[in-house]
Amino acid sequence: MAIEAVIFDCDGTLVDSEPLARAAWERTLGPYGYAIGDEEYPGLVGLPYARVHGYFAERIDGLPDAGAFWEDYSAALFALIDGELVAFEDALETVRALRDRGVAVAVASSSPRARLDRTLRRAGLEGAFAVSVAGDEIEHGKPAPDMFLAAADRLGVAPAACAVIEDSAPGVAAAVEAGMVCVAVARSPGDEPALSRAHKVLERLTAEAVLAA
Repeated sequence: MAIEAVIFDCDGTLVDSEPLARAAWERTLGPYGYAIGDEEYPGLVGLPYARVHGYFAERIDGLPDAGAFWEDYSAALFALIDGELVAFEDALETVRALRDRGVAVAVASSSPRARLDRTLRRAGLEGAFAVSVAGDEIEHGKPAPDMFLAAADRLGVAPAACAVIEDSAPGVAAAVEAGMVCVAVARSPGDEPALSRAHKVLERLTAEAVLAA
């Protein structure tokens, strides 16, 4: 089936925000005496905020609940987004090229709505997508397929006619489970094994490569 719509992940796919997210966790967990290990953080990339908070809450006595902790975490993260966020130029070019070809584009992110909207504004992508789905708007986040299925439904496109662009293992799993073509982008050397379930793995995004997947 020809691809009629492309659904983009946001963090790590459209924008280089994962280092900022880690820095925000480090700043807000540091007062509780917790240091994030290099070996543990990759397994948290791509998961919804509540899941990541739950992971740390199991390891840190006295960590505030997710709602209360969000106030501190989001303040740290949003300051970093406002001051340091960089968009991936290949992703911006791909969004523009797909839209020029008449292909519907959506964004589906594990981030809560407040973070997703702020990120898109900062990246110059506000209004670029026909549909956006945030992590706090669905019951089951990645690696469940719910957010991609919700995006397809809102676009009015069958899942089998959708391609998903992802950079994380949970996102790839969600796309495959949704019955969609998954194109993964390996942003760092060594990412390829974690993305092996994708139908295609690219080092650089282009509209042509996505539509040919």
